[in-house]
Amino acid sequence: MQDQPTRRKFLKLLKAGVITAWGLPLLSALPVSAQQGSLQKGDLLTKPIPASDEPLPVIGMGTWRTFNVGNDPQLLEARTQVVRAFFAHGGGLIDSSPMYGSAPDTLGYALKQLGTPKSLFSAEKVWSPAGGTAREQIAGLAERWGLSKFDLVQVHNLEDWREHLPVLRELKAAGSIRYLGITTSHGRRHDAFEQILASETLDFAQLTYNITHREVEARLLPLAREKGVAVIANRPYDGGNLIKGLKRREAVPEWAQKELACRTWADYLLKFIVSHPALNCAIPATSQVAHMNENMQAGTGPLPDAAGRQRMAAYIQSL
Repeated sequence: MQDQPTRRKFLKLLKAGVITAWGLPLLSALPVSAQQGSLQKGDLLTKPIPASDEPLPVIGMGTWRTFNVGNDPQLLEARTQVVRAFFAHGGGLIDSSPMYGSAPDTLGYALKQLGTPKSLFSAEKVWSPAGGTAREQIAGLAERWGLSKFDLVQVHNLEDWREHLPVLRELKAAGSIRYLGITTSHGRRHDAFEQILASETLDFAQLTYNITHREVEARLLPLAREKGVAVIANRPYDGGNLIKGLKRREAVPEWAQKELACRTWADYLLKFIVSHPALNCAIPATSQVAHMNENMQAGTGPLPDAAGRQRMAAYIQSL
């Protein structure tokens, strides 16, 4: 176990572009201790997982598309640096799936190079088209990550959920996983998702939510909060289209810079998401260290209240 970094170490990380000096007051902090030479120490806002009150950093990391790089050594090293930056900022939840090609192997490569920090909150999925039983999939994925067990296993896009959820409950009871959940994306299967959320005992629910896709505010988010289910927001940038369009258009409005410390559009979009009372974590995906630094900065400083959220959404609608 390592101690917190000294000022000299911090300055080295700052110079390398891995840590950014923000100088903003924090609402909540989660110190991170890393092992085996991993970069460490970050301060992120956290929210408690309702099932346990365990604090979870509000900005996590997705791997859809970005970590499906096969065996290319240069791309593997580049993704390792992205993971390094994530942990340096105090990152916790990393989400993957057997649907994401070689992403679990890429994560395994990165963790082997960096070590596995205490902050890691590993989130995987069972996905019927991948083949094999849920137990076989989970065991295989754990081997690919280089882990003994996952913190969270989710049923990907509700595929065969009636078959998979009982298995996940057995694994949780045996201590083989810590939490279980379900996922959906692109706004699909909301009716079925709502029925499962209402009738089953879950720890997590993952769904699509961003400033231009807010359908889940009507029923799913209030229901998750009522049931004590933690919520993960996928596609926070609408697959990248949303943030790319805003960056091409104009700068972050001055009022958002002053009132919410929004230095970038990543700040603006992610702060909107994680400020929702039912949301625990957003999982933007990126292949670049600079973008990872921007994503993680969004998890610091003030978050908007209800009036601020309305103003943020109205501004985007006006563009």
